[in-house]
Amino acid sequence: MGRNTERARPAADGGGNRPGAWSAYGRLVRLFRERAGLTQQSLADAIGYSIEQVASVEQGRRPAKAAFTAAAERVLKAEGALSALQDDVDRAQLPAFFQDVAALEQDAVSRFSYDQLVIPGLLQTEDYARALIRAHFPPLDDEIIDQRVAARLARQSLLTRKAPCAVFAFIMEEAALHRMVGGTQVMRAQLVHLLECRRMRHVDIQVMPSSRAAHSGLNGPMVLLETAERRRFVVIESQGVVSVRSDCHEVSEFWLQYGMLRSQALNAEESVDLIGRVAGET
Repeated sequence: MGRNTERARPAADGGGNRPGAWSAYGRLVRLFRERAGLTQQSLADAIGYSIEQVASVEQGRRPAKAAFTAAAERVLKAEGALSALQDDVDRAQLPAFFQDVAALEQDAVSRFSYDQLVIPGLLQTEDYARALIRAHFPPLDDEIIDQRVAARLARQSLLTRKAPCAVFAFIMEEAALHRMVGGTQVMRAQLVHLLECRRMRHVDIQVMPSSRAAHSGLNGPMVLLETAERRRFVVIESQGVVSVRSDCHEVSEFWLQYGMLRSQALNAEESVDLIGRVAGET
């Protein structure tokens, strides 16, 4: 992969242009349901969903969440066929420009990021993520907002998955801690969530203090990914445009830059102290 740049567009438009993963998943649900001799109503009753929700999933009009899949697997005896599609269903809820990046993240054994303005998506609470996505302009439909929030939360399973086990490092600007996204209560809960995430042994969080007036990270955010095969990628995203770089010489410069940023940021303990103080003041 060299460079891939694509402008943002909705993962689904709510009409006929629905993600293929949703349609494929829905057809499988219908196949297993009919083999089991169940109507949509009887399946809905068995898994605790409404008939409208079952019909929408079967028709590919809405994505199935993990809880739906787990219940359907049990009732329909799908033997893992539906679960195998869950990652694709979740990924299709993301903006189209980000779906290839999400696929790369699935294979990564290390993921290092630097963020300037907001808390990184993998560390966001639901309320914080929703407030950010609702601020999109032009405004998004409520259904698209729900889908993108669900997809962002689903991506956070990267932090808890067993294979491949990955190491995560996050550097964020101090300004992101003070930006009152969603209001005081939402932001306080977000900061507390950061402290909880920091307790995971494979997650490192550092804060770049505002007192460090100039550094190379001010050129923009970045995500560095490394796969089990030791292939390295750099992802640069800004204003709905994503660029993925894999040229070894270019990528090497980004990794050197990230190493410098880690040395310039507060260390882990100092970062935790700062996040705790800001949370207490919020």
